[in-house]
Amino acid sequence: MTRTIGIYVFDDVEVLDFAGPYEVFTCATRMAARLTPHAPAPFRVRTIGATQAMLRARAGLSVLPEADFANAGRIDVLIVPGGVVTAELAKPPVIDWIAATAGASELTASVCTGAFLLATAGLLDGQAATTHWADVADLRAAFPQVRVETERRWIDNGAIVTSGGISAGIDMSLHLVERLAGRELAQRTARQMEYDWNEG
Repeated sequence: MTRTIGIYVFDDVEVLDFAGPYEVFTCATRMAARLTPHAPAPFRVRTIGATQAMLRARAGLSVLPEADFANAGRIDVLIVPGGVVTAELAKPPVIDWIAATAGASELTASVCTGAFLLATAGLLDGQAATTHWADVADLRAAFPQVRVETERRWIDNGAIVTSGGISAGIDMSLHLVERLAGRELAQRTARQMEYDWNEG
């Protein structure tokens, strides 16, 4: 079974928040082809924007989404990265799309301040969650119904997974590879990336 990983991208998205998970899932697919060459690819990764217009990630990196809300197709795993999310929080179509897509997906994950978008969509109510250490107080203040935890690289609640900031999204994504496709593939992926996987 090939799962489609949809990564939401937007103006001022943190580069490693989306590029880290992108690298993990695409690298895992390459490693799977070596381990089981005749099996279906475990993952297909797509970047998705509200439109397919060019956008600027944080620090000015140009990003051209592969798909938009209208043609994203089925998404099995939705990843919502962070960055400067203030503008996104004020866009009802974005919040509605995240909520609807999460409802139809196997699981939804956030990196860093992407947790604010999940919380605004009502996906974190009553759950433990985490975000970048610098944003913990703001998340607690804005969403008292969320049990915000610190000193956690990621928190897996089953259908919803949240991670700390920036590089923590890589650790979370490796955890998701392990969860969805097995520990051996996750370990091979981390080794191929020459990445010291923090599993805590």
